[in-house]
Amino acid sequence: MYDLYYWTGIPGRGEFVRLALEAAGAPYRDMARIKGDGAIEALADRVSTPSFAPPVLTDGEFVIGQTAAILLYLGPILKLSPRAAKPRLWAHQIQLTIADFVVEAHDSHHPVGAGLYYEQQTREAKRRAREFREARVPRFMDWFETILARNPTGSTWLVGRRPSYVDFSLFQIVEGLAYAYPRLWAALADGYPLIGAHRARVAAFPALQPYFRSKRRLDFNEGGLFRHYPELDA
Repeated sequence: MYDLYYWTGIPGRGEFVRLALEAAGAPYRDMARIKGDGAIEALADRVSTPSFAPPVLTDGEFVIGQTAAILLYLGPILKLSPRAAKPRLWAHQIQLTIADFVVEAHDSHHPVGAGLYYEQQTREAKRRAREFREARVPRFMDWFETILARNPTGSTWLVGRRPSYVDFSLFQIVEGLAYAYPRLWAALADGYPLIGAHRARVAAFPALQPYFRSKRRLDFNEGGLFRHYPELDA
């Protein structure tokens, strides 16, 4: 049984871990939803290797922070990453790039500081969001479209012939982008047919259907990483 620690109320970075666990049918407990957000601080107080911030996954004596590190650990166990070292490292590289995109998506609405309200930095956010829309999103999406096209196995997944944890993570950021910037994504989507098809495949992934229908799958909202402010989606 895995224990996952992440803030209640938002999908956030914890959702990337949840999607992998759910896709693999792995048993886990969402500890903050059971015991409240205080469970996260309580864990940090009692371990010798406290993580900087959640998500944190515990598995027996293992206490792992950082989304990409958690998924690197879980991948082989859950059979959601290649066995060979080279493609396994490639999957990790993709996940780290996804983490870069998540930071840029967050900073498009909080460019000055995470500790400030959006309303305290709206003017700066409009400027940052324009750069995000016009330059950064196309650059990332171009890369994801390219690596989908160049999978040497000819598979429609990102790495190898089978779905891996990075496939579920790519799905999550495209879902988040479509929520936060619906006008932008509507304008761009036709230019990325492989990403669109990939998104549809993950949305229909059989093992994820019970989770998608459940209350455990949280909606995006204006407290999370991907936030919809219409003025930023100009």
